[in-house]
Amino acid sequence: MNKLKEFVKSAIIGGILVILPLAIFLATLTWVFNLIRKTITPLTAIVSQKAHIQGIIADSITITLIVFVCFFVGALVRTKLGKWVYSTLELQVLKKIPGYSLIKGTVFQFLDKNNAPFSSVALVQIFGNETLVSAFITDNHENGTSTVFVPTGPNPTSGNIYHLPQKYVHPIDASVEDVMKSIISCGAGSSALIKKQESLPNNKDVVKQSFIKTKKES
Repeated sequence: MNKLKEFVKSAIIGGILVILPLAIFLATLTWVFNLIRKTITPLTAIVSQKAHIQGIIADSITITLIVFVCFFVGALVRTKLGKWVYSTLELQVLKKIPGYSLIKGTVFQFLDKNNAPFSSVALVQIFGNETLVSAFITDNHENGTSTVFVPTGPNPTSGNIYHLPQKYVHPIDASVEDVMKSIISCGAGSSALIKKQESLPNNKDVVKQSFIKTKKES
């Protein structure tokens, strides 16, 4: 009888572990699609009137047109003439609009691979003792300090920003995904991160190399 109960219990839990992530993924996908659909409603209405197409087909055509426009503009600004026109327009008009520079900087941080905000992972000593916390290096400075973002678990979208001497910042050869998984799971799986930190021959040299690399890219 106990074996039967254990089997039923494990089967239900197993089913939940399979269905729940899929349900959350589909719910998120539906939410994103509805958000995009609501945003492009004015353009969809124009497409529906001109092409006499309704529903999801009109939405798909609108999204395709938006992607094409983005591609066309992106290809245009890569030319000398397009780059000059964009630079002039931005300098004379766009940068004078309140909030434009902030929005542009935020978008570039997340879409520009060369300026990815969470591209470098580290274990840092925020208290100056042996306590280590998982963090992302967001900037290195000429005065020998680093700025790091320390996310909170299990919600990595919130956290604290610290400006620390580089001797307290220990970069590790780990992916952003590995650290995010550790944070979301409240520290589970952190042993791999600790091993990678301990395997580094000299953390100060790694920080210095990271600083030199960042300085060259800038």
